[in-house]
This record gives sequence, structure tokens and C-alpha cells, in this order.
Amino acid sequence: MKIALLGYGRMGKAIEKFALDRGHEVVYTLDKDEVQGELSLADVAINFSIPQAAVDNIKSALAQSIPVVCGTTGWLDHYQEVLDYCKAQQSGFLYASNFSIGVNLFFKINAIAAKLMKPHQENYHPS
Repeated sequence: MKIALLGYGRMGKAIEKFALDRGHEVVYTLDKDEVQGELSLADVAINFSIPQAAVDNIKSALAQSIPVVCGTTGWLDHYQEVLDYCKAQQSGFLYASNFSIGVNLFFKINAIAAKLMKPHQENYHPS
């Protein structure tokens, strides 16, 4: 798979290492104003940029019908705008606030605990 990395900080570099170890190719990296490669060659873009750049980065890939996986937080006031743009471009977009297996297991455990606590909400008040 040919990958574009939108944000080439610590996470972008870690993703690059995992991708290369698994036989994928990084065809584009964007870090602040530093660009290497060609975005149009990518099969998928992975965005771990700063919040201020996330929307533009996501839209630049979607404009070329490149699906985007995004783990950047702090830009969600523009989430619907990005979804609408994605639909208009007939592309794909996946967002998660955290891709860590441990954190996602914690989210699931928390949801189960909340269901278990619901019948006791009148009598139990954590303090």
C-alpha cells in the first residue's frame, strides 16, 4: 500500500516505521511546511498533524479521492464540514480520538461499567 503521512512528528515517524516493516511504501510526508513526495500517488493518507492543520490536510487528500485515517484531536468543531466534504468527494474518512488498543478497551470497559451502574444510580453517588 502507498501511504501519505500528513503530520510527520513522533506519531508520523512511528507509523512510517511500522508501515515500512510491513512492506508498505510511504510516498508522501508533510511536516509543517516541509513536503516530500507526491500526495496523488497515495492509496491512503494518515493524518496525525496539529489541530490547526488537520482540516486542510484532510481536505487536500480527500480532494484527490484519497481516503483519510485521522487520529488528530482538537479540530472537531469542523467535523461535520469534513464529513460533508468527504461525501462530496465520494471518498472515505475514518476518525478516532485514540487508536491505542488499551485505551479503546478502556472505553469498552467503561461502557459496560456504566450499564452495570445504571440500576444503582439513585443510591450510588461517587465522591
